[in-house]
Amino acid sequence: MKRIVVLGSTGSIGTNALEIIRHSQDGFKLVGISGHRNYKLLMEQIEEFRPAYVSIGTKEGYDAIKAKFPEVNLYFQEEGLKTLAGIEEYDILLTAVSGAVGIEATVEGIKKGKRIALANKETMVAAGPYINRLLKENPEAHLIPVDSEHSAIFQSLCGGKKDEVRKIIITASGGTFRGKTLAELKDVTVDQALKHPNWSMGRKITIDSSTLVNKGLEVIEAHELFGVDYDDIEVVVHPQSIIHSMVEFKDRAVIAQLGAPDMKLPIQYAFTYPDRVANEVLEPLDFFRLNGLTFEKPDRKTFKGIDLAFRAGRTGKSMPAVLNAANEAAVDLFLRGKIKFLTIYEIIEKAMDRHTPVEIENVDIVKNVDKETRNWVYSEYER
Repeated sequence: MKRIVVLGSTGSIGTNALEIIRHSQDGFKLVGISGHRNYKLLMEQIEEFRPAYVSIGTKEGYDAIKAKFPEVNLYFQEEGLKTLAGIEEYDILLTAVSGAVGIEATVEGIKKGKRIALANKETMVAAGPYINRLLKENPEAHLIPVDSEHSAIFQSLCGGKKDEVRKIIITASGGTFRGKTLAELKDVTVDQALKHPNWSMGRKITIDSSTLVNKGLEVIEAHELFGVDYDDIEVVVHPQSIIHSMVEFKDRAVIAQLGAPDMKLPIQYAFTYPDRVANEVLEPLDFFRLNGLTFEKPDRKTFKGIDLAFRAGRTGKSMPAVLNAANEAAVDLFLRGKIKFLTIYEIIEKAMDRHTPVEIENVDIVKNVDKETRNWVYSEYER
């Protein structure tokens, strides 16, 4: 029986994780969950799974849960996430919260020697060097990526040794606006940007997919997770989202992980690794229904997210944290109708231009860079 804490249980990744736990054959026990605003769904999850530990992001939600479930150990906001990750009574921490708020919770899990099922890419983007140092200092802790692309790379790397890797190939669906020109993107709406062709995801990550910033963040994350040089990471557009990523080895063999575009597969693998157990909630991939697998070069002139990320990653130090914070603030402004779609790139670029990189020696440095960057974005663009 593996005991699991899910941070972000009301979001897309979190609800998929609970579906896995719900259908497991007594293999998992949910001991802790967290939500931000959607306290009503969180209360339904408490009712069903009876976790002993809960964290919520709003005062309204805190009061409602406290009144209905007085027996629950209840925590609050970002400090609550950190406290929840710091309890002893679990084996696996799934960090499925969006944004930099997940970093401190991940740090707590590592210090406790836990398995981190990482679905929060900002952790490795903004604080990758620090996280890697912590993992070396706490060898009993280990990190299994849940992001579909990095899970695919992790699985494909089992086919060879690290020094045999020639190149990592990250696949991208191309996002909502694949094939569009800059002129066509000038006045796109929020509703248009949220209509992803393949994946059902949260609002923020769907916008990131539309700008290809998401793919850029994945490049930085792959560099930090797998220790591969940026020159040896390639992005390929694969519209069908069947091949989730690949690894090319020095002998020119390419090993890929295939599957339906459904996050339940990498979530379950992170829970059961190194074992593979029956997945009770997924249909098998039907090759006879596929219409073919195609590949394209990404349009990096129109969709600047990839090159901005390569620039931030190669600069190193705190620059990836700036990229991440500026993007989060810009996406928030776009979703609230304050800026246009293409202004997201402008904001990221200007934020990076004005920043002097510093070494990431602890979480406080990441938090300070993150806060300063967001404050600048909002002061300049929130009209």
